[in-house]
Amino acid sequence: MARVIRVTGAWTGLLSDWLDQEGLDAGPLRVALARWASRDNVPVQVWRDLLAQGLALVPGRVAPELDVGACVLPGHVGVLGYLVLASDTLGEAMLAYQRYETLFYGTRLAEIEVIGDQVEMRWPPSDNELGQQADGAAIAALVTFMRRQIDRAPPPLAVSFLERVEDEAASVYEAFFGCPVTWQDSHVRVRFPLHYLSLPMPRRDPTLRELLDRQARALVRALPESSGDSSGTDRQLQQVLLKLITEGKPSLTRAASAMHMSPRTLQRRLARHQLSWQQWLDRSREQLARQYLADPSLTLTDIALLLGFSEQSAFTRSYRRWTGNSPGRERRQQLSD
Repeated sequence: MARVIRVTGAWTGLLSDWLDQEGLDAGPLRVALARWASRDNVPVQVWRDLLAQGLALVPGRVAPELDVGACVLPGHVGVLGYLVLASDTLGEAMLAYQRYETLFYGTRLAEIEVIGDQVEMRWPPSDNELGQQADGAAIAALVTFMRRQIDRAPPPLAVSFLERVEDEAASVYEAFFGCPVTWQDSHVRVRFPLHYLSLPMPRRDPTLRELLDRQARALVRALPESSGDSSGTDRQLQQVLLKLITEGKPSLTRAASAMHMSPRTLQRRLARHQLSWQQWLDRSREQLARQYLADPSLTLTDIALLLGFSEQSAFTRSYRRWTGNSPGRERRQQLSD
């Protein structure tokens, strides 16, 4: 069965910001972009057509889709952008992107492979292809995003696309990416040196810091106040649990391993708070869920994935068990207060 892809409504903000940068009025296009901006499901054909309409406003410019991609900000990729920025290293960021790509495209497409001393991210063709303009904007955004987060980041080693462009456009692509670009490949690809994976992410974005602070406060509420001598351990517990939840693999064994202790020792630490592992996990997820439900930009599916659930229905059942209320009703109540 073919995978049906879409883009998140936040991505339409990329085109809106480019129109602002270019000083283009584009009244009808802006109306359409505003209509789709609040959606979590924009059909790929709609995005492709919106982008084409925008690029048609600058006739004669070569490869303007790259300029669109260069406007990228974390908010344009929704919560996925903040998850990537919260990673400690570029390698973790790439894995976070792959793991949570469903928040952006509605399905998992990206493949990551280490090939000798290089690492490759690639995307296969789909039955409803984005097309070269949309692919060009997306990869330009990816590379720009990385350049902005890592000081003095060297260019990628190679980039590939599914289609072919005119020679003049091909030269513009190579100048933008600063590396050879291959056309009519079987996949869209970006290759980097393997040592890129250890480059630290600087966490400069203020919106990210606000998000991380809210997550930390939610986890403090989940773990009852402790004595001063164990507060450092408690902070480590919170950091480890948040990481495991967002990875979708929260287990006692994994948490203990991350803290370099045995599962029995971790259980004893939690017992000081009169909590079992499952109680702590549930309380943490409940507090994080309440925080996320207060953010109207997150869909219930987004929240389920952020909490490490494989699907929204599992999150809904758990939330009812924790609170006696459905997450949808809880959100409506929060927004009406």
